[in-house]
This record gives sequence, C-alpha cells and structure tokens, in this order.
Amino acid sequence: MSPIRITAAGERIVEPIIALAHCSKLARIMVTGANSAESVIDLRRLGYARATTTSNCGLPAGQYEVVLLDGRQRSIKAIETTLDWVADFLSRTGVLIVWLDPLQPATSRPLRAVLEGRGFRIEAGTVHERGSAVAARRCELKPISKVA
Repeated sequence: MSPIRITAAGERIVEPIIALAHCSKLARIMVTGANSAESVIDLRRLGYARATTTSNCGLPAGQYEVVLLDGRQRSIKAIETTLDWVADFLSRTGVLIVWLDPLQPATSRPLRAVLEGRGFRIEAGTVHERGSAVAARRCELKPISKVA
C-alpha cells in the first residue's frame, strides 16, 4: 500500500510556477506577496532550500535567479510598485514570475505594458485553476560584443 500524500493548497500553486521558471533546486528564489511565507514553506517542502521572502532577502544586488511576484488580489498599480522594488534583486539572467488572479489574465495589455516599460519581455505563460502566471526576462539593452 502506497502512502497517502497530502498536497497543500500552496503546493498546487508553486508547482506550475516552478515549471514555468525552469529552475533547479539550487536556485535562489525570492517570493513577494500576501502569501509569500506559505509559498516559501511549500518551496522548501519541495526541495528548494534557497527560497526566501522579501523580509529575509537583504539588500538588492541581483542575487536571485527567480523572483516570484504574487499579484493575486492586487491592482496593476500595486504590482507595478512592487516590481519597481524587486527588480533590483533579480539577476541579469534571472526570471521574473508574476502570478495573477483567475479573473485577471496574465497576458493582459496592462501587465505587458508594465513589464515592457521596465525592460522585461514575457517569454511564457500558464493558466491554472487558481490563477495565471507569466515568466519574463530582462531584454538585452546592449548586445555583448565578442572579443576575437
């Protein structure tokens, strides 16, 4: 008889986000939003030991490979303000995940405009029963010249 595995509500949200971010268990992940502590507990339960909330993240130095911005039950203006703050924590090659309410499509024009206005490009998205999310990365502002 196999053991029964109880899945927390947060894990059902965290698993599609991790799939969208394509991150390893060693990735540094910062979570911000109303349920950030619950999400970090769920991430750690799944083996992501380097996940933290904004209350424990230190000074911004581009040290996180993944920033999860939980924008559920928040206005686009509140998401915009949070993004202005957390963008400095994200590494240049890191991925930003924005999770929204089910009734607020993640690929909507306002969110796309906010992300593009801050130098991010949406790469992928997912729709889930508990909301929708997009993965965005920074656009390369200057091409890197090759040294011959």
